[in-house]
Amino acid sequence: MTAVQYPRLADVFPELTTEIVLLLRAEADPLAEVIDDLPYYGPCTCTPTCTNLLTAPFGSSGSRMAQLQRDGEDVIWLTLDPSATGVTDVEVLDGRDLGPAAHRSG
Repeated sequence: MTAVQYPRLADVFPELTTEIVLLLRAEADPLAEVIDDLPYYGPCTCTPTCTNLLTAPFGSSGSRMAQLQRDGEDVIWLTLDPSATGVTDVEVLDGRDLGPAAHRSG
């Protein structure tokens, strides 16, 4: 049995990843250092309307979040793992179209 290889979030969504890193670095948040290496597991399928991008297997999330803002408005929410040192999913709140890789197939 071979392990499934997931693409990196940075390879699928390079502009989004760059923005997340810049917003985290502006706050001197150490999470900025893990963003480039996050895997991309695909869009969340928990509900038909969920728009989260999974960066860990479904069900890995903890209860903490990092809320990233631009001009005083939340633009991205990062859900953190229970240790708050890893990102389990990314939710883009500003309505931008992330393209087909952000949408469920079927």
